Amino acid sequence: MQAALLTAHGLDGLSVTGADVPTPGIGEVRIRVETVGLNQLDLNVISGRGPGAAAKLPRVLGLDPAGVIDAVGPGVESSRIGEPVVVKPNIPCGRCPRCSAGREADCPTQSVVGVHRDGGAAEYVVVPARSAFARGSIPAALASAAVHSLPIVINAFEAAAVSRHDRVLVTGASGTLGQLAVAYARHLGATVVAASRAPITGAAASAAADGVRTVLVDSPAILADAVALGGAPDVVIDVTGHAPTLAAAITGLGWGGRAAFCSASVDAHLELDSRDFYIKRKRLAGVASADYAQVERAIALVESGAIVPPIGSRIALADIARAYRDFASSPAGKVIVDVR
Repeated sequence: MQAALLTAHGLDGLSVTGADVPTPGIGEVRIRVETVGLNQLDLNVISGRGPGAAAKLPRVLGLDPAGVIDAVGPGVESSRIGEPVVVKPNIPCGRCPRCSAGREADCPTQSVVGVHRDGGAAEYVVVPARSAFARGSIPAALASAAVHSLPIVINAFEAAAVSRHDRVLVTGASGTLGQLAVAYARHLGATVVAASRAPITGAAASAAADGVRTVLVDSPAILADAVALGGAPDVVIDVTGHAPTLAAAITGLGWGGRAAFCSASVDAHLELDSRDFYIKRKRLAGVASADYAQVERAIALVESGAIVPPIGSRIALADIARAYRDFASSPAGKVIVDVR
């Protein structure tokens, strides 16, 4: 089979080459891959930095493959062969107290497809059967665009206890996660302010006609003032990975304000006014994964058409190294690799 294999850190160490077709073990399924998405975490693996440093090379990349199950290992019902599925990248241990409570996102020993084990930027991938979710009638590309991003957004909104009565500020609204956060806030009926340093396009821009206020902010220092023109937000959902932006957004929160952030890859040094945080009863949560139930809800939202994940571009597997090189300048939305 063909696979995007990283043998040394840096894009020069990535090539699409021949590899053995994997065999599913106990409790596993093998998926004939149709699509997979490009993610920031892939770039961390390529550079060997941050959470990507956990990957042992050689490693096949690809967090979120979608395809069809073509083989099953011992302990898995053969009826699953032929089932269209998409893979949840974060694999919980299934044994700890958090997993037992249905909080798989908070499992402290979870592993990640494409980081701790070979991923889905290949013609075939093997994953635990529980991590392969039925995608019903959802096309593979939409499933890959949704399965990692939308469940994280749902988790962030639940961590911040968002309701339809809240005024929600989404920072980083021009990106894939940001567009999904805006769409999900609107789905809940909340009032939305979409803020970004880059021009806001795609779903977030379309939502402006439906009552979403968009704000272009070129400096974190002016974020709180720019957003507060319509009243202090109750909730901040930050997907920028830029700590000064998160800090400015938290500063602008009103009484009892809640913040959740879904990325910390750009600037991780967060400074907060502890007195303001304490006196105004603010709360902050970090969200890096999702529970099984949140993945199932995300898939149902996409299948119903309530949320449409933004796809920015599609490329062939053979062009994956170039796509990673151009990742920062890619069109807004998910970059999808067509494996087949």
